[in-house]
Amino acid sequence: MSTIILGIESSCDDTSASILKDGKILSNCIANQDAHRLYGGVVPEVASRAHQKNIIPVVDLAIRQAGINKQDIDAIAFTKGPGLIGSLIVGVSFAKAYALSLGIPMIEVHHMQAHVLAHFAEQPHPAFPFLCLTVSGGHTQIVLVKSHLEMEVIGHTLDDAAGEAFDKTGKLLGLDYPAGPIIDRLAQDGNARFEFPEPKIQGLNFSFSGLKTSILYFLKEELKKDPHFIKNSMNDICASVQARIISILMAKLKRASRETGIKEIAIAGGVSANSGLRKALQENAARFGWNAHIPKIEYCTDNAAMIAVAGYYKFLEGVFVGQEVAPVARWK
Repeated sequence: MSTIILGIESSCDDTSASILKDGKILSNCIANQDAHRLYGGVVPEVASRAHQKNIIPVVDLAIRQAGINKQDIDAIAFTKGPGLIGSLIVGVSFAKAYALSLGIPMIEVHHMQAHVLAHFAEQPHPAFPFLCLTVSGGHTQIVLVKSHLEMEVIGHTLDDAAGEAFDKTGKLLGLDYPAGPIIDRLAQDGNARFEFPEPKIQGLNFSFSGLKTSILYFLKEELKKDPHFIKNSMNDICASVQARIISILMAKLKRASRETGIKEIAIAGGVSANSGLRKALQENAARFGWNAHIPKIEYCTDNAAMIAVAGYYKFLEGVFVGQEVAPVARWK
């Protein structure tokens, strides 16, 4: 007998729904929100209103693309947190109402655990145990993955996330939001000739606040000498910033592999779509004998396929929640 899971993701500014059947993704639909570009960042109220508008059409599209009927769905998996509380409320409320109407169970999913399990949306996937560097706009972590449902964070950012460092740099450079993909594109035609400091943080933890500050003061000093510095050196600035962020991430990942002895290495999260990071992982894999795992671009950014995958493995273990479930903005 087959198992069909409906996944719902609404943690930030993208509304997504996915259908998974017996571990295979049948559809993965996403409604993006462009309105935030005007403000240089995600506006929570704007995001939650857009989720309310998009969630029913997106779920309907996911069901139709999968070629199933809503009565075929065995369970609904949804993002409980972490994320923007207004956005989460929309997804959780919809999941509760939909599950109640169909008389099927609900499965709560941790957004960051889902990013790790996005690797199981396709073949081949990592073997247990493996290390996963999860990098996004709000999180930077090294996760020791022991099984589908057993994970341990062995390193995390003490302040800002890598994705935030990209976006804040983009703001300083006058780039549109989100700046990460733009910096990545510009960096490919640049030369990493500017040196930015690498923070000396003990253990496997990260810090990016000092890097952001150093970039700010560097730009101020250079603009005093040449008011057109940013315009004339944009590609090289982007290449230099990206190179330093990647070197910080890879240094900790190499240390984690060395300390644990694990050579199954994966990356996940929105920043894992960065071409420089993907290339660096492949280069280090060749150098250190790692078995590297890089997700498809569609599974890097926020998407419901990863929620459905996480929900599937919880379904197999019978891990469900009741109608009393509520979203949480911060969930360890």
